[in-house]
Amino acid sequence: MKNNKVTDSIIYIGVNDKDIDLFENQYVVPTGITYNSYVILDDKIAVMDTVDMRKTDEWLTNLERALNGKKPDYLIVSHMESDHSDNIENLANKYPEMKIVGNMQTFKMLSQFFSLDLKCRSVTVKEGDTLNLGKHTLQFIMAPMVHWPEVMVTYEQSEKILFSADGFGKFGTVQEDWEDEARRYYFNIVGKYGTNVQALLAKASKLNIEKICPLHGPILEENLEYYINKYDTWSSYRPEEDGVLVAYASIHGNTEKVAKKFVEILNNKGAKKVELVDLARADISKTLADAFKFDKMVVASSTYNMEIFTWMDHFVRHLASKNYQKRKVGIIENGTWAPNSGKLMKEAFSKMKDITICDTMVTIKSALKEIDIPSLEKLAEEILK
Repeated sequence: MKNNKVTDSIIYIGVNDKDIDLFENQYVVPTGITYNSYVILDDKIAVMDTVDMRKTDEWLTNLERALNGKKPDYLIVSHMESDHSDNIENLANKYPEMKIVGNMQTFKMLSQFFSLDLKCRSVTVKEGDTLNLGKHTLQFIMAPMVHWPEVMVTYEQSEKILFSADGFGKFGTVQEDWEDEARRYYFNIVGKYGTNVQALLAKASKLNIEKICPLHGPILEENLEYYINKYDTWSSYRPEEDGVLVAYASIHGNTEKVAKKFVEILNNKGAKKVELVDLARADISKTLADAFKFDKMVVASSTYNMEIFTWMDHFVRHLASKNYQKRKVGIIENGTWAPNSGKLMKEAFSKMKDITICDTMVTIKSALKEIDIPSLEKLAEEILK
């Protein structure tokens, strides 16, 4: 993309937010995030989404520069989450003749966020409807629960561009490698709704797409098959790699020693890839993404007040909330007078879909001893089968 041009008639007017520390006030974004927005210049002019209130002034400047004295005829609202909708009211007040395009769910939510009088200004669209701008024709495709119920994507027929809402987005700005931050974004933001993503991919497969313009991250225009295949894998909950994530939650360091010894055993037994994570200190959003990346996971937790230790409890609940499935899981517990975390972790994973739990559960009494090694060896052999 040169000079903010997606094509000769489609202008990028998005902004980078490098000042934000937590996206959605929960996901660490060390390099920030982009809020993407676009303008289609034609006989009729369409603005594709707005941006977060944090970057209102910069976005309005970009918009005015792209319009070059003209006025927009339409605002297309793909998604009502605040990082994309914050400036709907500002834009509507600035251009009182501009019409707002959305679906029934869009306008229901819009009335909850803003006190706008949309009489004679709203254009309600449904699956397959089109909007002609002149040389460009917008085709609207509903994408409910990817990842809100009102989400829709827009296909521009003449230039074969898919405006994909939050789909194919990523954390960070456009400079970083796409895959890792897109995976972390997908599983934390969209991941619960794999069935819905599959439905959208099925619709998209019938379109001739040459560019994908998401609401976060870079515009995708080369090797689109790679990005679409990633989304197919992620939304089908298929593992990407043969590997073992070993995630531990340790109070005074004894469970940590067990986890590290277990990693050593796995490596000695020829594990292709092993990743060790201290849940008390790791970014849980990345750890969650890695749990979906690998086909196997071993969790090791201390017992705390007869419960799973805090960090592991949080992690396991997070996995369940994001639809963790189709994986093999091994369990290691630790406790001094009444080890109980293993039983509770097993119960939690048993409620998840298509999880194979290893028969071998390792119980450590306080600290790792030589007598515990055979059990760890046995679990390692079972998880690697």
